Amino acid sequence: MSTPRRPRRWHTVVILLLTAGLFWLFLRNVNLAETWRAVTRADLRYIAAAVGVTFVTYVLRALRWQAILRPIGHARFRTVLRTTVIGFAATFLLPGRVGEILRAYLVARHEGMKVSATIATVIVERLLDVVTVLAFFALSLPLLGVEVSAEIQAAGIAAGAGAVAALVILALLAGHPERLGRWASMLAQWLPQRAAGAVGPIVQTFVEGLVVMRRPSDLFRATLWSVPVWLSISISILLASHAFDLRLSLAGAFFVMGYLAVGVSVPTPGGAGGFHYFYLLALTQFFGADRDVAAAAAIILHAVSFVPVTIIGLVVMWQDGLTLGSLQGMRREAQAAEP
Repeated sequence: MSTPRRPRRWHTVVILLLTAGLFWLFLRNVNLAETWRAVTRADLRYIAAAVGVTFVTYVLRALRWQAILRPIGHARFRTVLRTTVIGFAATFLLPGRVGEILRAYLVARHEGMKVSATIATVIVERLLDVVTVLAFFALSLPLLGVEVSAEIQAAGIAAGAGAVAALVILALLAGHPERLGRWASMLAQWLPQRAAGAVGPIVQTFVEGLVVMRRPSDLFRATLWSVPVWLSISISILLASHAFDLRLSLAGAFFVMGYLAVGVSVPTPGGAGGFHYFYLLALTQFFGADRDVAAAAAIILHAVSFVPVTIIGLVVMWQDGLTLGSLQGMRREAQAAEP
């Protein structure tokens, strides 16, 4: 068990600079008056429908995580759903993607599981996300109805195939943990003593959380749950875009989702900046959208994606007697539980 990690001020500074830089990219050449006018003219029916679909998305996320957790212990759906919304609210409000660790810690505390194992299931969940998003992105390319370069088509297909291959390889390795142990020992010989001592526990933790990968039926079930999760997200993109008369097809929403996945991978709070810029980039470059209207749609879609779950997360936190300060303390405890 490691000691709690000290906060790094430079980490916060880097996140702030990234956020500012991405917002600059997003807002440059945007007429804010026209963007506001587009917001006021948006069709509220589509936005309300997108909010409803977003609620469904988090229910689906909780069901999928429950399926991933099942091999390491029973987790009640109510607990999984509540910790999921708390985790995403924390990710939106706090820097550094702390919500991922926090929700794993909370579900372990409520359901009597090992924190290290529940944290590793979040890694599995993220891997399934990458595989599903890339698969949808690759699927969208021949169905878009708009011209994309041969380079983007090749990259999308290669990325989808590579992600599936990575999932298969990881499943095979998780089924033979002794191989991971041997490789970890070989790697440790080339590392400094302190780093070498950490390799073994890290590998063991990772394998514990990958129990689901060693059982084909559980892996298949978890993978199937990823399809409605990301289909639901695509539909919310579609609805929010239609609110601004940006007539995406479902295949177009899959394509935009791939761009948004890149944007939110930048560790800014709630994907702010990256989400906005990459949505704007996709809509203007590939679908001929007006820049000011696309900027308005990006702002509203981001709000639809994050504000409702943040409000619900804060309510659930209040019901459980939690505050943002206490979550920060729990983050340190969760990090101390990691190897």
